[in-house]
Amino acid sequence: MNRQEADKVMGPISNHGLFFCGFHVAKNNPEVQVTTMHYCGMRGEGDHGMHQCLLYDSVGPGAKLLGVEYIVSDKLFRSLPDEEKKYWHPHTYEVLGGGLVAPVMNHQEELDFMTNLLTTWGKTWHTWPDPTTPLPLGEPLLMWSLTGDGQSNLELVAERDKQFGVSTAKIQAERVEAIGYEVPQVPPPKSVATIGRQWTATGEDSPTPRKKSS
Repeated sequence: MNRQEADKVMGPISNHGLFFCGFHVAKNNPEVQVTTMHYCGMRGEGDHGMHQCLLYDSVGPGAKLLGVEYIVSDKLFRSLPDEEKKYWHPHTYEVLGGGLVAPVMNHQEELDFMTNLLTTWGKTWHTWPDPTTPLPLGEPLLMWSLTGDGQSNLELVAERDKQFGVSTAKIQAERVEAIGYEVPQVPPPKSVATIGRQWTATGEDSPTPRKKSS
C-alpha cells in the first residue's frame, strides 16, 4: 500500500482535529472523576450533526484511550425516548462553570465554540474505567458531567488549570457575562436511570438570565 492509498484508509480519524479538555464523572458514583482529553470530528450537519470524540487521559503520545463520546444537539436529544435519554449528560454547567476548555483556540474561537456546545448533550462510555490500571479492566463505565458547584475534585481542577495555564474561576466569570446566563445548579443523578436536566433541579428546566451588577 502506497502513501496515497494509506491516507485513504485513515479517513475515519483524519477529521478528529477538534481538541478540548473536561472532567468526566461516573454516573453511578460521583466520587469517580477523570480529567479527559477530547479529540473530536463532525459527522453530518445542523441539528442532525454529531461530534464523535476519542477520549484520552493525557495529551502525550503514550496516552491511554479511555473511551468515546457522542455529542448531539438539544433538538435531537429531545426526540429520543426516555429509555435512551438516561445515557446522555448535559453540557450547560461544564460550559458556564468553566469545566470545559479548548486551550489551542484563541479567546473568541473558544467562546464561540463553547456557546455552540452549551445546550448539547453527550453520551460517554469509558472502556478503560480506571486509568491507573495498566490494562482496561472491568465493564465499560457510563460517564456523566459536573452539573453544579461543589461537585468537582478540586485537585483535578488545579492540575488541569496549571497544565494549560488557565483559571477555571476566571473562565466561569467571563462566560457568564458573555453568554448571559447564570451558572446552572443541578445535583448529581440519584441513579443511573435519572434523566439529565440542563439548568435547574426542579420546575421548568430553563436558564436564569445573568444578574447585572447595579
